[in-house]
Amino acid sequence: MKNKVHYVDSRKVAVIGCGFVGSTIAFALMQSGLFSDMVLIDVDMKKAEGEALDIGHGISFARPMKIWAGVYEDIADAGIVIITAGANQKPGETRLDLVHKNIGILKNIMPEVTKYNKTGIILMVANPVDILTYAALKISGLPENRVIGSGTVLDTARLKYEVGELLEVDSRGVHAFIVGEHGDSEIAAWSSANVSGVPLKDFCRIRSDIDSNMLREATREIADRVKNSAYEIIERKQATYYGIAMAVKRICEAIVRDEKSVLPISSMMHGEYGLTDVVLSMPAIVGENGVEHVVPVSLDEEEQKQLWNSAQVLKEIQKQEGL
Repeated sequence: MKNKVHYVDSRKVAVIGCGFVGSTIAFALMQSGLFSDMVLIDVDMKKAEGEALDIGHGISFARPMKIWAGVYEDIADAGIVIITAGANQKPGETRLDLVHKNIGILKNIMPEVTKYNKTGIILMVANPVDILTYAALKISGLPENRVIGSGTVLDTARLKYEVGELLEVDSRGVHAFIVGEHGDSEIAAWSSANVSGVPLKDFCRIRSDIDSNMLREATREIADRVKNSAYEIIERKQATYYGIAMAVKRICEAIVRDEKSVLPISSMMHGEYGLTDVVLSMPAIVGENGVEHVVPVSLDEEEQKQLWNSAQVLKEIQKQEGL
């Protein structure tokens, strides 16, 4: 008897975890028009039902789709399974502080996911996203290209926003990446940053009176603000969810439309910068099959050293958690 072939519907998405992040992602995806079916799953079924009803009531202002609260069996043909379930980051906590609690939660979720869906793309959003993406890979045994994390897509958007504000230019024309851990050891890759092909330092001379010393100080301050953005927001409103929802929507666009977009998602390293057996954020080509190819950006010597240190931080956590 032949093995049963599992097909997925690229227009169906599942969101596991209906807290602030999960429900906001669901709302953003409803508005996007990318999907015709969306199932919401949460340990609290009433919460999932409430979110499905609330979001569903706005469908007449968007595009027709079906949204419902379901169970794991309902994800069987989902093209993308988004995992946001986990403990929330509290004021004063780092993302890595969440690791033990959220790995425990993930160990309950992943067997249920793979029981019903072995062919969709797993998109990890819960923090610490790099460690949890690595854990999901090890627990599930799924192909590496189809288990990815939201990585530093949001951090990179924050970086582009800050540079756009500094230079008074459309942030969409800013080309720069945050790489490494989505967290305290992340690196702003300034050496390859440019504005529409013009190196950052040269654009500064065109656009403003910022000299090299001023630019060095400005980039340091921007990198710190980007790294600490989540802490600032959590201190003020207890959670971050709008920015990450838009970042996840962007990743889903690249997958559903097979865009071959270059996005700094979390994926497994295989020798890039000498790094192996660690999941971290690095620009990668993203399409209908998930990660198609990692695109190592040009880093100077200091940035490479910082990236190596970031990887060692993640590897030490992996070791502590027995991954």
